[in-house]
Parts: sequence; structure tokens; C-alpha cells
Amino acid sequence: MQEKNNLLVPLAVLSGAIVLSVLIFSFVWKSARNADQTITVTGSAKKTIVSDLGIQRGTLQAASSDRRTAYQIVAQQMPVVLKYLADKGFTKEQIEVFGITGYPVFEVSSQGYQTQNVSHYVYSQRFEVRSNDVQKIKDLSLTLSSLVEKGLDVQVDMPEYLFTKIDDLKIEIQAEAAKNAMDRAGKIAEATGRNLGSLRNARMGVIQITPLNSNMVTDYGINDVSSIDKEITAVVSASFEID
Repeated sequence: MQEKNNLLVPLAVLSGAIVLSVLIFSFVWKSARNADQTITVTGSAKKTIVSDLGIQRGTLQAASSDRRTAYQIVAQQMPVVLKYLADKGFTKEQIEVFGITGYPVFEVSSQGYQTQNVSHYVYSQRFEVRSNDVQKIKDLSLTLSSLVEKGLDVQVDMPEYLFTKIDDLKIEIQAEAAKNAMDRAGKIAEATGRNLGSLRNARMGVIQITPLNSNMVTDYGINDVSSIDKEITAVVSASFEID
């Protein structure tokens, strides 16, 4: 009888240890299981912006069989271009004129090969107009080529429209996209009877700056300069714990 009682104590201790181990294992397993459960969502944010800087570039050029004559034509005609810009309301501070450059154009043989004989010379001078009045730049882009009526050969580039405060806006729009991701994750967790936990990780997508109502998207991002009215879009992919 005494021997039997001596066995009960170790058995009770062993049983208690087993039960305790099972409880600890269950708690640890449940905690690890919950910790591994995450939800990944994509949030986005979009804003409409209006360009606050316009740039119009152009090239005045002239051709002649004589190098000196081609140069002189450009030098004499650039003041006509500058007067035209002044008449349109642009100040000297808004206009930049670059140096005159030139190159020879060689004759081509009847077989289609370039020869060493100079056909004529082409000289040109670039100019650039900048203004915060983007509509004024747009109007200039539509009328600048009319200088041909004055005998000028002016090549007009496409105007560019920029938003100069874009760096500050990028931070703001990415923060809004991250908040949108958290709101989406919270609604999904709530719908499944779970609680949204801590943020595990987040990855910022590229910024897309596109013309208004455009659906253009690229992996490396778009920075549209062709339109005055634009949209900036940010995307954030985020993972959250759920319990």
C-alpha cells in the first residue's frame, strides 16, 4: 500500500507537467499562428494639379552657300524674334538666347553617297521663353511659327508645362495612399470578424504624373510635361497583422 502511494505522487507530477506543457504549446502555437496571419492591400491616392511654369523653345535658322552669309542672316533676324516676344508681353528676364552654331551640308552623288563638296551652310540660334503664365506660353506656341511671314525660318518645339512644387506634393500624396491602404485593410478585417494589427511592411510604388483623365501607367513612372492640367497618382502596397 505504501509502495502504491509512493507511485501516485510522481504520476501526479508527471501528469501535471504534461498538461502544463500542452497548455504552453497551445498558447505558443496560437500566438505564432496569429503572428503569421497578415493581410496585404494596395492603397492609392490621386490629386489634380495645374502647371505653374510654361517653357517654349525655338530655333531660328538660315541656310546659304556662303558660311558668312548664313551667320549674318541669323544674327540680323534674332532681334526680330526678340521684338515679337516683347510685343507678346514677355520681358528680357523671361527670355534666354543661346549662341549661334553652324555646320556644312555636303552634296550627295547620283549613287546616293555623300561627297566632300559642300552644298551649303546652315546656321542656327536657339532661344527659350519661360513664364508662370502658362496660358500665355500656350498662346505663344500657337503663333510663333507665324514669323515665317516675315521671312524667318523658325522651328518651334512643343511647349512644356511644369508643376514646380512637385516634391512637396509627392510626400503628401504618398501619405494619403498609405492611409487609403490602412482604411481598406481595416474594412476587410472588420468584415471577417478580425482586428487590424500593426503594420508589417509597406512598399511605395512609382509616382505617375499624367494628363487629366488619362489612364497611362508605366513601371518606371510618368512625368507629363505636355498638358497644363494634370493628375498625380501614388500607390502603396502594405501588409498588416490581423488577430
